[in-house]
Amino acid sequence: MGHLTLANQLTILRIMLIPVFVLLLVYGFLGWSLVVFLVAGITDALDGLIARITGQRTSLGAWLDPMADKLLLVTTFVVLTLPSVPLTNHVPLWLTVFVISRDVVIVGVVAIVNLAAGPRTFRPSILGKLATATFIVTIVVIMYFNYRQEQSVVIDVAIWLSLVLTVVSAADYFMRLRKLINESPAAGST
Repeated sequence: MGHLTLANQLTILRIMLIPVFVLLLVYGFLGWSLVVFLVAGITDALDGLIARITGQRTSLGAWLDPMADKLLLVTTFVVLTLPSVPLTNHVPLWLTVFVISRDVVIVGVVAIVNLAAGPRTFRPSILGKLATATFIVTIVVIMYFNYRQEQSVVIDVAIWLSLVLTVVSAADYFMRLRKLINESPAAGST
């Protein structure tokens, strides 16, 4: 691949929007930070769609897209947790720790399994995708109510739902990993 596809360019744009989002949020431009986050989310939906429609799936995109997603989510959770950022609603520290720990542990275990037992194909589960979607909705809800400078029970529901899906999806990943470890390398690399 000698050039960047449109899908990969959108992914790179999403990565470039992360510091813009953080600066807007930290300096109190809450409406604009929400808009930038939503634009980043739209680029996430579009890059995958464009790659599928045009048949331009690339190995760069396969690595870059999930990395951009994780960077955006982790950065957003951390900044929305910081007590020094003056917000009406913060993400609780315990939720940020759970969400980030889940991803770090999953990535670490997958890497160890691949090194110790040979290459394995490990695709995201429906529960993992549902957890990520819930994280995004939770962030949007918190940012929306921060913009309005209001508290809401909707935030509490979103936070607890995020926690439940973090735990359930982590358990699901580990059950799937156990099964994957027991497969032969040839069966896992299809």
